[in-house]
Amino acid sequence: MTPATTDPATTDPATTDPATTDPAATGLADPAEDEGDDEVEVWVIPTDQPPPLVAGLDRLLDPEERGRARAATDPLRRQRFTVVHGVVRLLAARRLGLAPDELEWRRGPHGKPEPVGAGPGGLRLNYSASGALALLVLASGRRVGADVEELPDERVATRVAGRYFPAEDARSVTSAATPAERSGRFTRLWCRREACVKVYGGRLVEGLRLPVGDPGPVWLPAAGVSCTVRDVPLPVGFPGFRAAVAVEGSRPVRLRQAAWSADAAVDRGSPRVRGDRRDGGDGGVGTGQAVHGRGSLQSCELCN
Repeated sequence: MTPATTDPATTDPATTDPATTDPAATGLADPAEDEGDDEVEVWVIPTDQPPPLVAGLDRLLDPEERGRARAATDPLRRQRFTVVHGVVRLLAARRLGLAPDELEWRRGPHGKPEPVGAGPGGLRLNYSASGALALLVLASGRRVGADVEELPDERVATRVAGRYFPAEDARSVTSAATPAERSGRFTRLWCRREACVKVYGGRLVEGLRLPVGDPGPVWLPAAGVSCTVRDVPLPVGFPGFRAAVAVEGSRPVRLRQAAWSADAAVDRGSPRVRGDRRDGGDGGVGTGQAVHGRGSLQSCELCN
């Protein structure tokens, strides 16, 4: 997708995108106490990091990943690739009880990675990157998909929506009052579609006409399963992005959201936790909770 050249923010209160919610503005909620299969861990990863940290993450990559990084001629793309794949290794290895450099991948027909040795009820993950931001989703036993996208020029958004989206979604995009709103609506729907397709490791063309605008489960004909799709609120510093995750099945899911940060990554102790988030369910406010491994949690619970 073509990056946006402006800093669009959706302002129409009737169509406000949940993905533009500022976590700092509402606080942070306590993560759930239980660790059931329906809890999904979502990490937001800023990919522009200081050189010493990038060098440390580079040492975690396997030869194939390091070769792909070296093949990038643009230094910024090379740095961002290293950060994404290094942090994914850190966080996935933590869940598996491995050292990051011990993690091995197997890939599906269209390249979707899964940890080697994960059984039917084991760790499932997916990640996505766009410019200065990446998204990682981890779950136990349920396949998952993730997508994050930088907003394109609204002319690209309306053209692609009109050509590929269902008529109702295309009208929703083109009827928005401002260019920023058109780009935001398009990108939200795009992320939801791509996240759904990535649940089963399919191709994007299979999801372009999926009905993803409603809150209910989405049926995936190519895979013969349904999925639950949710928008992901992003940090205040990234208004020009949208993100979504999808989880296999129609059972309710609880997103435990976290922001990975460079300062916490070099902290030898428990990761620091910043702020509180108001729970959208009952309005209560609680404190964040540290987890093992490197990163700084900004945990929120979205009970759906």
